[in-house]
Amino acid sequence: MNIISWNVNGIRAAVKKDFFEKIEEMSPDILCLQETKAQDDQVATTLSPLKKYQIAYNSADRKGYSGTALLSKIKPLDLVHDIGIADHDLEGRVQCAEYEDFYLVNVYVPNSGQKLERLEYRKQWDADFLNYLKNLEKTKPVIACGDFNVAHRAIDLKNDKSNYNKTAGYTQIEIDGMDNFINSGFVDSFRHLYPDTVAYTYWSYRFKARERNTGWRIDYFLVSEILVEKIKDVTILSDVYGSDHCPISLEIDI
Repeated sequence: MNIISWNVNGIRAAVKKDFFEKIEEMSPDILCLQETKAQDDQVATTLSPLKKYQIAYNSADRKGYSGTALLSKIKPLDLVHDIGIADHDLEGRVQCAEYEDFYLVNVYVPNSGQKLERLEYRKQWDADFLNYLKNLEKTKPVIACGDFNVAHRAIDLKNDKSNYNKTAGYTQIEIDGMDNFINSGFVDSFRHLYPDTVAYTYWSYRFKARERNTGWRIDYFLVSEILVEKIKDVTILSDVYGSDHCPISLEIDI
C-alpha cells in the first residue's frame, strides 16, 4: 500500500500547478491532504476529477483556513472527523479512516503562531491528540500522517540554533510534544529508516528558501510500533512542487 501525505497550502491554488498530473504519477492508494483552505463544497468540486477515489473532507468553520481531505481507492470501514474536544474541533484538522487492519489519521497540527501566541494552546493540542491516538491504538494499530508543525531534532531544520525557542515549530514545548509521541510508542518512520539523512519537507516561500534548501522536516508518518516491520520505505518527494511543502510517501505491506 502506498500512502501519500501532502500539505497543499490551498487546494484551489494547488490544482493550477499540475496537481492532478502529480497525483496520477504518484498513484497513491490513500492520499491525505492538509491545509486545503476551502469549504467542503469547494473541496468536493475542486477534487471531483479524481474519479478513482472516495473523497472525504473536513473544513474549518473559518473560511479559507486550515482544513483536511482524505482520498482513498479502498473504501474505509468507517470515517470520523475531529477528536471530540470542542476547543480543537472547529478548524478541520483531523480525519480518521478505519481499515481492516489499522486506523489512518490525517492531521494538520496547529501552528504556534508568528509570535508564539498559540504556543500554550499547541501544548494542550499535542497532549489531547496523543491521548486520542492512544485510545485508537487500543483497538487497532495507527498510522498518523500529516503536517505536525515541528522539527523534532536539529537535523530536521537548516538553521537550528537561530530558530530554537524563537520560531514556531522549534520551541522546546513543541519538541517535548513530539518526544511524548515517540516515548509513548509511536515511531517516526522516516527517521527510523534514515537516522542520519538530512531531508526537508517544508521551505518558506521567502528568501529563495527552496532553491537554497533552507528547509524544515515537519511532515511525518508516525506509526504504531507493531507496524514498523511492515514498512517498505518512506520517501520525501522533494522534487514535487506545487506547495511550500512537498509530499511524503509511506510504502507499507498491510
